[in-house]
Amino acid sequence: MKQSLRKTLITLIGGALLIFSIIFIALPGTILLLLIALTILALEYQWARRHVKTAQRMLSKSAKGLDNFIIKCRRK
Repeated sequence: MKQSLRKTLITLIGGALLIFSIIFIALPGTILLLLIALTILALEYQWARRHVKTAQRMLSKSAKGLDNFIIKCRRK
């Protein structure tokens, strides 16, 4: 009983946040809400874990690119 209640709560909260973040995707800052929703859903669902890992790789790549850009700008 506890396990099904946990899964239901995670699905409801994560799903609501996911829908909310998709609706407002054009607004600044909602990408963070999308990542939070996927992280909550990743507690129970394998498909969400894959998307979180993909997002982590993309964010790491973006951070490295930004670091390189800042280093270039400081050299000039």
